[in-house]
Amino acid sequence: MDWWDAAVRDNARWCAAVCATHGQPGVTDADAWSVPRRSPARYPDAVTLRRGVDAAALLARIDDGPGASVKDSYADLDLTRYGYRLLFTAEWIHRPPADPAPGPALTPVTSAAGLAGWAAAHGGGPVFRPALLADPRVTVLARYAPDGSVTGGAVLTRGDRVTGVSNVFGGPPLWPAVCRAAPPGVPLVGYEAGADLAAAARAGFRVTGPLRVWLRP
Repeated sequence: MDWWDAAVRDNARWCAAVCATHGQPGVTDADAWSVPRRSPARYPDAVTLRRGVDAAALLARIDDGPGASVKDSYADLDLTRYGYRLLFTAEWIHRPPADPAPGPALTPVTSAAGLAGWAAAHGGGPVFRPALLADPRVTVLARYAPDGSVTGGAVLTRGDRVTGVSNVFGGPPLWPAVCRAAPPGVPLVGYEAGADLAAAARAGFRVTGPLRVWLRP
């Protein structure tokens, strides 16, 4: 399996799931997933799905104005000539099937009120809508303090051959707990940068390739 491609496609499915709860599931073809109207905050307007995508054709698919963003999944686009700046770089990661070390478990979020508390702790606010909980591919996970407040969490997205890991927050100790919550015997994919990338590596994830996110100011 090409882990880079698997991580890219899982992430595009997750972006599509989030955008669908905002009334725009987007369009997917061999080149990219994209939405014709502005995506929710922190989510791209397009995700490339192969190398060598034509930049002009890609930007023609989206609302190419201030605030537009593109996830350059193979780090091979230069959008500066179109008025974009590089927002951040990161690395696609994967973890082969393995038995995680024992430890505390995370709890699935199952109610709208629970999701609201999770989103407030995460910082994503209204981006995460209750309709996500009805998607059988999506599991929102939380770590709770004794007083019931959310102190960390993550999202798992189940595909046919891999499970995606995203939106991990709450510090490095969350990564082993996320691995314990994932379906057994299934490879995990995602992307991270900086300290989160280092934490994922300690939990058994390996780097598969770079990505870039471009933003039009």
